[in-house]
Amino acid sequence: LVADNLCPRDIVSEKSIENAFAVAMALGCSTNTVLHLMAIAHEAGFPFEMQRINDISRRTPTLAKFSPATNYWLEDLDMAGGVPAVMKELGSLLHQDGITVTGKTLRENLKSAEVRDRSVIHEFEHPIASHGGLTVLFGNLAPQGAVIKSSAVADGKRMHRGPARVYNSENDATQAIMKQEFKSGDVIVIRYEGPKGSPGMVEMLWPTSLLCGMGCDKDVALITDGRFSGATRGFAVGHMVPEAAAGGPIAAIQNGDIIRIDLDTQEISAELTHETIAMRLAALPTFEPRVKRGYLKRYLERVRSASEGAVMKD
Repeated sequence: LVADNLCPRDIVSEKSIENAFAVAMALGCSTNTVLHLMAIAHEAGFPFEMQRINDISRRTPTLAKFSPATNYWLEDLDMAGGVPAVMKELGSLLHQDGITVTGKTLRENLKSAEVRDRSVIHEFEHPIASHGGLTVLFGNLAPQGAVIKSSAVADGKRMHRGPARVYNSENDATQAIMKQEFKSGDVIVIRYEGPKGSPGMVEMLWPTSLLCGMGCDKDVALITDGRFSGATRGFAVGHMVPEAAAGGPIAAIQNGDIIRIDLDTQEISAELTHETIAMRLAALPTFEPRVKRGYLKRYLERVRSASEGAVMKD
């Protein structure tokens, strides 16, 4: 970069972020993709609205799926041609004339890429799905967005509606799930696990892994202001913004409230009036941080929302 007189902003542009999201969509990638790319966009100095992610998803087909959604693994992707092969298959959907870290354009980098296994990387004309693998949901529970790995939702399921079971930490939810304190159709709510509430937005593996291991991921939904790994499937919605610790609507949910998650309308909402939500939020005590000192205390006081990449305020 120094030799070619390039700076990071020459490499990271809005077009390169769009490219990255498109590749993630084609691969059915982790919800963490959103967190990281929004942070990169912020550091590069340009805004990137959450709604644009859905726009990219609508025009990007899913070309590959991996465990736990299928029996293919990342080793299979590598042997099938890797990410460059996926990018070449996406063709004109990507901005290919921008300079890259190699000092060459993306178009030049992809000249030698090829797909070696069509059972892993599907043709653009015959994709696994016509849309991308991630969906951003909006609604009265997530006015600024929430993220679901829609490519890992069971085929044919586009909506989940059910009563809430509310937990104020990952640990409480994990213990309840292990004791099977839920019913088919429930929506497990895990809150105060966002950037400020956790603090640090710790990756939650246990709740989603347990539900999958019990075979309940098709019948039980999970929503949280925290995050989880790419090893999730079913109606698992994360990154709900604003988070509970910031006074977000998820803090107003009570056991038994009916929650609706709709992939077609890209909506996540509670069947409550705005007045009820506002009244409940006003009655809540002031958020009490779990961490009282040190760097994490400074972090939770300065961190931005997940929809902004959980970066620090200037």
